[in-house]
Formats: sequence, C-alpha cells, structure tokens
Amino acid sequence: MIQDIHPFKLHNEYRPGTMPSPDSIALHFSGGKLLCNITDQTLSFPRFKELAKPPHQAVYIFSLDDCLDHQDFFLILDRKSLTEGISSDAPLNTYLYRTLKELREQSMGPRQLVFAAFTASHLFHWYDTNRFCGSCGTATTHAYDERAVDCPACKRRFYPRIQPAVIVGVTNKDRLLITRYANRPLAMPALVAGFTEIGETLEETVAREVMEEAGLKVKNIRYYKSQPWGIADDILAGFYCDVDGDDTIHMDASELKEAVWVPREEITGQPDDFSLTNEMMMRFRAGKKC
Repeated sequence: MIQDIHPFKLHNEYRPGTMPSPDSIALHFSGGKLLCNITDQTLSFPRFKELAKPPHQAVYIFSLDDCLDHQDFFLILDRKSLTEGISSDAPLNTYLYRTLKELREQSMGPRQLVFAAFTASHLFHWYDTNRFCGSCGTATTHAYDERAVDCPACKRRFYPRIQPAVIVGVTNKDRLLITRYANRPLAMPALVAGFTEIGETLEETVAREVMEEAGLKVKNIRYYKSQPWGIADDILAGFYCDVDGDDTIHMDASELKEAVWVPREEITGQPDDFSLTNEMMMRFRAGKKC
C-alpha cells in the first residue's frame, strides 16, 4: 500500500521553530494542485534553493529517512503560485502544478514521495481551512507545543482532523462484491466504501454502507487492516464480511455505476498497489483468509 515505504520511515513528530535549509523540500499547493516535476514516471519536488524568493510562511511537517539519507519537508502556506512571473531559465521552470490524481496515474515512484504528497495534502487542507477561528473569526496562530492552531481571542485550540471511513470486502462464498463509482470516466474496480457518521461504530458503518450502496444485509463483520489516505483527509479501516441471506444486488445508481459478484479468479484489481482496496481484492483472489 502507499504507506509501505520501507526502508524509508516517515517521522511526523512536531518540530516547532525548525527552519528550512537550502536542500529542504518545498511542498506547495495552489488551486488544489501540488507543485512537482514528473520525468520518466519519477516524481520530484523543488528544494528551497530553487525558489525565486523565500516564502512568507513555511512550516515543517515531517521528514523521511532510510538510515543513510534524511530529507526534511516543509509546507509553504502562501496561496499565490510560486511559478508566476519567473523567467524561462529559472530553476522552477521544469515544475508544474498537478493534482494528486495525476500523481497516482502518472508517477509510480518513488513510493515514499507519493506518500509524502498525499500526507502533505491532508496537512495543507487542515492549515488552509483553519486560518481563522470557526467560533469568532479571529486569525489563528500556530501552537508551539504541539501540532495545532490557537485562537488568540477565544483561546480555542484546533487540531488536525482525521475522518474515519471504511472499505468493505463483501464475500459470497467464492465471489466478492466489486463496484465502480458513478460519475468517474475511468472508474477503477473498487469495494463498497463510505465515511463513518456521528454516533456510529465502524461496524455499523460497514452494514449501513453495504445496504445503501448494494441493498445487501451482511454478517460476520471482521476487521482486516487500516490505511492513511491523505487525498480525502481520512483514515481507512478495512473490513471483510459475508452476505446475509438474499444476495440479489440492488445498486444505488447515484453512487455506483456497477456492483457485481465477481468470482475470485476473475478479479483483476487496480493498476497499482497503492490502495487498501486493491490489497483486499487481491488477498481474496489469492484465496487467503479474509
């Protein structure tokens, strides 16, 4: 999965006051896109020494290391594009703003940098949407003792939000329920999925989402594994379960364009191995315990 980056390790400890070096990696989002370069399916990000001028706001977010190398990543919170007004021979002229979807489709590595991009996106979205206090509207300030922002007026503290969601492998003997999302031109094979609602357990989310998307009752709900998925600000919890009774699918066409029982030998999976969804599908296909 995307977070499986051995021998690299993500260090996300909060380090307030840490300043970027010329070789530190600069991550900048503008219009929902990340500044990066893709060459021969290899992803790279600009370093601070390549920036035309120092950014107004750069906050340390995490580092990656493989015991031999160490890279610090800083998130630039300025909203204006870093490539506006630069000359054609400037260091940044090889970088373009791309969506995370494009990174997944066009760049298969290095995996640790794709994971860094997804994680940085989660943090950027949180910083960007908490520039002002949600209670009184005062501009927030960054806390120095932990990753949080404070309101100097009403003294409220806001922490990064992680949204829980489930991925569900519904089994029917030697068949698995495979879905494809609606309104996506290149929808990959997927599993039932959805966010947990207030006052709901993860297991209740599993049963509700399967009923809403496929009209099926389930039993024997069992936890498999989790995955951080920064592109949607969430933590995914994977579950397998068995169909309970009638296996006739009643698909929600507003959510899905396909929902079918697929024999294990016919499961194709997704084009990459980044997602928990793909791992769960291929685990079932291989006949492993689910």
